[in-house]
Amino acid sequence: MPWDKDSYPESLKNFTAPVREKAVDIANALLEDGYEEGRAIAIATAQAKDWAENRHKQLRKKGH
Repeated sequence: MPWDKDSYPESLKNFTAPVREKAVDIANALLEDGYEEGRAIAIATAQAKDWAENRHKQLRKKGH
C-alpha cells in the first residue's frame, strides 16, 4: 500500500513533516522494490532519521 503525506504508517505520526515525508518516499520506493510492508517501514524510518540528523533537522514534533 503506497503512502502519501496524508496517509502514512502510525509509527511516523510524531515525526516532523519533512522527516515523515522522507520516510514515506523511502518506504514507497522499498515497496516498489518488493520489500514487505513492515520491513519497508523499519528501513525507511531509520534512513529518514539519519537524513534528518545529517541535515540538522528537527526529528520529532515538539512535545514528543
